[in-house]
Amino acid sequence: MLRVDSDRKAEIISDARLFLDKYRELKRLGFINKSGDFFPSVHYPPITMYNPISQEEMFAGYTPPDDGLFDVYAHIPFCKQRCAYCHYPAKFGNQAQEKDIYLNALKKEMDIYRGVLGIDRIQTRSILVGGGTPTYLTAQQLKHFLEYFTKRLDMSRCTQFNYDVDPCTLLGQEGAERLRIMRDFGVDRLTIGINSLDPDILKFMNRHHTAQEALDSIEASRKFGYKVNIEFIFGFPGQTLEEWIDLVEFAMSLDVDEIQLYRLKIDAYGDFQGPIKTMIDNKTARILDDEETLTMKSIAINMLTARNFTENIRRVFGRSRKIFSHYAWNQCCMLYDEIGLGLTAFSSLRDRFVLNTQYFDEYYASIEAGRLPLNRGLVRNEEEQKRWSIILPIKNSFVNKRIFRQRTGDSLENVFKEKMNRLKTHGLVVEDEKKIQTTKLGAFFADEVAQQFHAPDYIQFPRNQYEGGVLNPYLP
Repeated sequence: MLRVDSDRKAEIISDARLFLDKYRELKRLGFINKSGDFFPSVHYPPITMYNPISQEEMFAGYTPPDDGLFDVYAHIPFCKQRCAYCHYPAKFGNQAQEKDIYLNALKKEMDIYRGVLGIDRIQTRSILVGGGTPTYLTAQQLKHFLEYFTKRLDMSRCTQFNYDVDPCTLLGQEGAERLRIMRDFGVDRLTIGINSLDPDILKFMNRHHTAQEALDSIEASRKFGYKVNIEFIFGFPGQTLEEWIDLVEFAMSLDVDEIQLYRLKIDAYGDFQGPIKTMIDNKTARILDDEETLTMKSIAINMLTARNFTENIRRVFGRSRKIFSHYAWNQCCMLYDEIGLGLTAFSSLRDRFVLNTQYFDEYYASIEAGRLPLNRGLVRNEEEQKRWSIILPIKNSFVNKRIFRQRTGDSLENVFKEKMNRLKTHGLVVEDEKKIQTTKLGAFFADEVAQQFHAPDYIQFPRNQYEGGVLNPYLP
């Protein structure tokens, strides 16, 4: 791995810490909770806060979009083993028979969904297949899935086909066969969950790949012509600023198109509490403090931007402005209708949101009964629609005023005026005639900026966890 000399490291760390005074000020203003913890603004409302909903309630009055297009997500919840930081249900080990049962159920779910929408094939704008480890299938199972999956889609206008993958599933003869199968079915972009290249950290994370296997998976993917995005986690116990600098420097030297950063989340933001919380509570792992963790984030952003990587979507840095996840952009920034299939998958539609069950038995039973396996959701009222139409775009890129009006029927200038003005006053957002977006400082704290627009019932941390300043998210 490339090593940065000690003098340069000291300079990088010093530069990265320049924002800490501003961070402390924002805490005093109530913008950041007192512990320094954060909650990722991935959805609104957050996944853990939805009430039960029926299929009839969910789809009452819903019609497909005028252009007929959907972004499509499929979830395959199988992994070799549980990673310490994972907050989602899955099954582990070989599970060959269970995988066959699940894949057949997923096929039936697609047919039920097509019936609910009244369409023959789902016209796709973009596709993401995730998990779990969606490539943790035999080559035969992978081909079976992709055959029935793509048969039920109209991909004539699909601009990108993404797969989230595990390094080990791309290696050796079977890995090459998986790469070939995916390519032949139109997959063109891979996100490889590398997470670290430090052997001790990988072991602590309970990852089952080595650093070299991660690098070999990148090389194997490039040979098949894929665009490659690699992921890293920061703030994990055992990481140091110096080692993080070496990792970022080395990552930028690799033959990849994008580098994605994740901050470790201790408490669950999905349907399962990851082992990392028990490790922290039992003192088997020392959590990094908030300032150390955010210094790691600052280091990475400074290094990547200095090397001309562009943050096209929050936390994801591409080698050019043209390289980004179309699925993420369409769902979070353009607010297009998206269909989710599989255990815990979500469908994010233009005025409603629904989650599939997190329980395997319930998933199978619903499908056998000819019903979608959903169990939680929300048809948004006027206020929640306005909040949603700000939160996802401002977190990930910018709020387009034209799109906001399309989704809400109102002008962006008419809503949350006091909040917007407070954020502008403190240098967190800026506005022009076409959009509102975060500043450099606001982008660094994009989750907290987005949280400003949560209804009080959907703010993750209680009111007493914030100082009573002018940026307290509970203020109207």
